[in-house]
Amino acid sequence: MVRYTKEHKQETRQRIIATAGRRLKRNGIDGSGVATLMKDAGLTNGTFYAYFASKDELIATAVADQMRAQHENIVTHAAPGRAGLEQIVRWYFSPEQRDSIEDGCPNAALLDEIGRSTDPTRQAYTNGALALIDGFAARLAPHDPPSARLKALSLLGMMAGTLQLSRALTDRHLADQLLEQGIRNALALLDAEQHN
Repeated sequence: MVRYTKEHKQETRQRIIATAGRRLKRNGIDGSGVATLMKDAGLTNGTFYAYFASKDELIATAVADQMRAQHENIVTHAAPGRAGLEQIVRWYFSPEQRDSIEDGCPNAALLDEIGRSTDPTRQAYTNGALALIDGFAARLAPHDPPSARLKALSLLGMMAGTLQLSRALTDRHLADQLLEQGIRNALALLDAEQHN
């Protein structure tokens, strides 16, 4: 029997989490069985329980990982202040972001299913969402981020809902127009915050 190093086991676990995150965003939580998730990672079904106690544990871990990655990819790289929020908004409402479901926003891909998920999955999502909105709030109100937390949460909700709707439309022109309107709506919300 081959013994693997701790590093190999950790790399394999992370590969399962990453591939599961992409599959979940593409097919949904209910549409992604353990066999498919393990096949995506290039592993057999039998090895699943060496890494996770249940599918629910993998889902919660994958959601947490997707939210962490979204924070790292968009919030940590954005400029400070309103300029950074505008960067985030313009990136988020791009056709490329909309069309890249697997690599895109976990909010827009999974939010409806997360609401019906287990408490650990909902908590993993909540923790990730709070990190995102804290990054938004720090740019909305640099001197008092807690005062802008609810506004930041509203911004996240508006962004996710607009992206979901744009993805659902079959009329590509209308879907693109919706993204442009989403940018205008988000920037108007940001400008209204600066005048308060």
